[in-house]
Amino acid sequence: MLVLIPQLLTQAEVAYCRERLEAAPWIDGKATAGQQSAKAKFNLQVPQDSPECRELGELVLRALGRNALFATAALPLKVFPPLFNRYDEGMTFRAHVDNAIRPVPGTGQRIRTDVSSTLFLSPPDSYDGGELVIHDTYGRHEVKPEAGDMVVYPATSLHSVNPVTRGSRWASFFWTQSMVKEDATRALLYDMDMGIIALRRDLPDDHPGVLAMTAAYHNLLRHFVEM
Repeated sequence: MLVLIPQLLTQAEVAYCRERLEAAPWIDGKATAGQQSAKAKFNLQVPQDSPECRELGELVLRALGRNALFATAALPLKVFPPLFNRYDEGMTFRAHVDNAIRPVPGTGQRIRTDVSSTLFLSPPDSYDGGELVIHDTYGRHEVKPEAGDMVVYPATSLHSVNPVTRGSRWASFFWTQSMVKEDATRALLYDMDMGIIALRRDLPDDHPGVLAMTAAYHNLLRHFVEM
């Protein structure tokens, strides 16, 4: 399930992120790549223990906390602290699958990476190439949204970043352990919740159909949730 979350960050927040990242140190993106991904990854990254990464990561986490669409799509249990990367001219990330388990720095804990997220921080007209490409059973899906928009997709997906041929593409990326492990089940629950939201726009909350659908959704959620 591929979901676009528009304007997760306000334009003021995007501008602040850009300002802080301008002054941040950048290292080889292979620093956080697994053995297979390191062979495919050609980009730069802000060190995850840097003050800039920690501060801006908290900003992104606050934005996630106020976004109902992210909650519906990811059903988050744990969120990995957001990281920040950039692709300058000639940089790319060839097709790969994210590591299934990620240790959370400084905690001794690990999360299962069910959902991947990419939050775009560069206007699409400021660079050429750099599309996020999701490969699934329905083919290739190329995504290049506005700055402040975020894309959520299954971490089980083969995905890549097209080579940047002009400019620079900046983004935040992170993973979520969902309360619902299977993507197909999350997709069904997402569709059902979106349907309930649409019904509630046209019908009163106490309408029998709205009540029945809402009850069914929450009872299904109880059945599938792992905590």
